Amino acid sequence: MRRRAASMIGIATVACLAMVVSAPSAAFGASPLASTGGWGEAIEVPGTAVGATISSMSCPSTGNCTAGGTYPDSSGHSAAFVVSERNDRWGTALEVPGVASLGIAAQLLSVSCASAGNCAAGGYYDDASGHSQAFVAMQMNDHWGNAVEVPGTAVLNADGSGGLGAQVTSVSCSAGSYCAATGNYADASGHSQVFVVTERKGHWGEAIEAPGTGALNVAGDASLPSPSVSCPSPGNCVVTGTYLGDQGLQPFVVTELTGRWSNARQVPGIAVLDARGAGGGASSSSVSCASAGNCVVGGSFASVTPFTQAFLVTDKNGHWGKAFAIPGMSVLNVQGYAHVYSVSCSSAGNCAAGGYYKDVSGHLQAFVVSERHGRWGKALEVPGAAGLNTAGQAATVTVSCWSAGDCAAGGFYNDETFGGQEAFVVSEQDGRWGLAQEVPGTAALNSGGDAETVAVSCAPTGQCAGGGFYSLVIPGRFEAFVVTRLGQG
Repeated sequence: MRRRAASMIGIATVACLAMVVSAPSAAFGASPLASTGGWGEAIEVPGTAVGATISSMSCPSTGNCTAGGTYPDSSGHSAAFVVSERNDRWGTALEVPGVASLGIAAQLLSVSCASAGNCAAGGYYDDASGHSQAFVAMQMNDHWGNAVEVPGTAVLNADGSGGLGAQVTSVSCSAGSYCAATGNYADASGHSQVFVVTERKGHWGEAIEAPGTGALNVAGDASLPSPSVSCPSPGNCVVTGTYLGDQGLQPFVVTELTGRWSNARQVPGIAVLDARGAGGGASSSSVSCASAGNCVVGGSFASVTPFTQAFLVTDKNGHWGKAFAIPGMSVLNVQGYAHVYSVSCSSAGNCAAGGYYKDVSGHLQAFVVSERHGRWGKALEVPGAAGLNTAGQAATVTVSCWSAGDCAAGGFYNDETFGGQEAFVVSEQDGRWGLAQEVPGTAALNSGGDAETVAVSCAPTGQCAGGGFYSLVIPGRFEAFVVTRLGQG
């Protein structure tokens, strides 16, 4: 396989780039979960073996979630798996049906559920010739159908052995049996391009080059984050990614409205922020839409001083504003190395974002920033993270919001005492972020010192699930975990 799962950030990846209710004191008569902010104990994903990792998670309703990732099969090849929680109980992981017949190895990169038992998943597989191809799989009424090559990508992916080949980086499903997927492919010239494909009532259409991206991507090096697509309702989606053009790396957005895709455009205002232009560049990393025409995209841009700053840009009532530097970040990001990893919107004007920055001591720290009623507050270091992050390597990797001012997030930090990377979760309630904490139960599991919360997803009631990986005694030997946070009713 080409690389470690795309959504597994890790300290090494951060180094090369450009959470949760306040935990109340344990008290007499308190719930056993009180001291953990409502988070239960992490468990190994049932049915997985050594080498498994989670890359994505989606929770459409209370106690009903689906996660997906990668594990080594009996031949030592990477294989794609899915696992579901039903009525607060996690089932046994299963290999994505049909994916083994497509190729010799596979990875699942994204999963999205419109409702309990109705989901879509995507990723890539290596065919018999060693070329990377994109796949999608559908779950309907709790039954997973066979994975299929994304229709139309065989034609688009003319140079499957070049660049990244083809892969689905992100899927998003809304009510009404509608999903969209986006990904990369290598064209006949070996250039990396972007495709979009939509699904209605179980039928996938033909993948097409994302309209307008070819004209922007003149140097042929387009890339997509995960998540790179968000569909709040049928036929209404936004895709974001990065292209290589005359001004270097630049972020783009492309919108689908009532089933029709518009042409991609450079993120408005980014050229003004990106003072280094071709010498530095900018990129997008996440998109979230609360409703049609109300979305947020986040990423980073290169500035003169400091070097890298984080940006957000908002689509309000169908009109994209100009990208802006995150308020308060210049005070935190003294040594200039900031990036947004994840954004999430529960309703129009109520969102949160998270990522990392480099402080005055040169340490990477995790941050969160919240929007309430259309107004963004100042970025802040994740409360309590500094006490955990004694070795100075931390990032917020994933954010999920269920209502205005109520969100959960997760990521990793480096613990000098134990000499390794640990996974954390943190929550926001009524607009106030609580203290970050090591994911309960992972201290006993993570004997190899390499853990991370890769994905968090929250149902509308505030019950959330998180997933990621931890390592065994031998670093690099990963196991997948899931953990649940009780809702607020």
